[in-house]
Amino acid sequence: MTHFTRLIERRGATVALALIISLGAGSNSLMAGDSAHSVKTADEVEFGAGPPLLPPGAELAVLAGNPGEPGVFVIRLRFPEGYVIPPHTHSMDELVTVISGQIGIAMGETLDQKGPLLPAGSFAALPANMAHFAWANEITVVQIAGMGPFDITYLEKADDPRTN
Repeated sequence: MTHFTRLIERRGATVALALIISLGAGSNSLMAGDSAHSVKTADEVEFGAGPPLLPPGAELAVLAGNPGEPGVFVIRLRFPEGYVIPPHTHSMDELVTVISGQIGIAMGETLDQKGPLLPAGSFAALPANMAHFAWANEITVVQIAGMGPFDITYLEKADDPRTN
């Protein structure tokens, strides 16, 4: 048994996804069809309006791929102070790295904001279809990687900003 196989058995599909992202996936590679690499310094990351599937106030920067289509994507989200994402699920694994600020991410179907805040440099791997919620007490930037399309299903229809 190879080290890679043991790692996947111990850590599950999330590690496999991270390795595929970092190593490329052949014709499904993140860079498939691109003739040049892509590099952006932190100052060159341009944020725009957040997607309609998030509560108002978030800002979005797409770093790689297209989160609205099948395939690998990497995005950054910037949240204002006091931002909350109510309990929800995703149909895909979500790999979250805190770039700046701090964010609370907790599992469950009831928003309580009682969990620990993850500081810059922290990482969270959230499996598909697991109910969770998030909050930021200060301006916070997170980076999310996954296999698109990126989606959100809110547990309570009233929490979905697309229906309000």
